[in-house]
Amino acid sequence: MLFNTSYTDKEITKQINNLVGKPFSFIKAIKLKGIGSKRMIIDEVSPNLHTIVNLVNDINYGSIELRPKGILIHIGKGLQRFAWVIPYYKLVIYKTNGASIHADGKFIHFRKNKTFKENKQFFKKLLDQKINFDSQFSTIPYNE
Repeated sequence: MLFNTSYTDKEITKQINNLVGKPFSFIKAIKLKGIGSKRMIIDEVSPNLHTIVNLVNDINYGSIELRPKGILIHIGKGLQRFAWVIPYYKLVIYKTNGASIHADGKFIHFRKNKTFKENKQFFKKLLDQKINFDSQFSTIPYNE
């Protein structure tokens, strides 16, 4: 889901917390060695996300925040700030000349540059969090 988070709204905060959990505590954030990525350049977005990025020849930036049950992708457009909320069970990440994050028929592609390379450890942490979340739900192996 996409939310305008330019201003604090208790109803939006409640919906985000219901989808991906409350933010990590200060102690847990320190144990994880940070829960946010550095700012990355957005190369491309799906057509249904064009309304939240600058369409002129301006650089769009985004960052990712970890939550217990998902992630928030923060995107700035002028003075407005948007958050794309993605639960882990919907999250799909492709490594294609950068990183491409997909969910609900939408995607954001981050450019492979210096800041993307600095976020390599963050993406490893993100994948570890997703694996830990998925492992909570047991699946029955298929045997013939």
